[in-house]
Amino acid sequence: MSIETKIRTVTDGEFIDTVLEPGRPAVVDFWANWCGPCRQLDQVLDEMAKDYDGTVTFFRVDVNESGRTAAKYAVQSIPLLLFVNQGKVVDRAVGSVSRAMIEEKLRSMLEAT
Repeated sequence: MSIETKIRTVTDGEFIDTVLEPGRPAVVDFWANWCGPCRQLDQVLDEMAKDYDGTVTFFRVDVNESGRTAAKYAVQSIPLLLFVNQGKVVDRAVGSVSRAMIEEKLRSMLEAT
């Protein structure tokens, strides 16, 4: 059984063109398959990606497969969420954060647009 998701997985080679250059609001989830807290956050992010479809784009970056991007953004602990607006990182959250905290950061980012 596959789970439909609105979250797109991106790699080192796609990150700039897909996440930064379009200039639209985005949330980037740095994660790894072996990470328990990352898995806990998956369901929250999948739901939010559906709820915010058309407003905010959600992406996942596997730190094991995209080490250059993880290093560029100083990812030292996962899960790590980057909040990107107009091609710039405007906020971040580390750990298995709540939906309420993510929504607060999204509201702040969208109000600044």
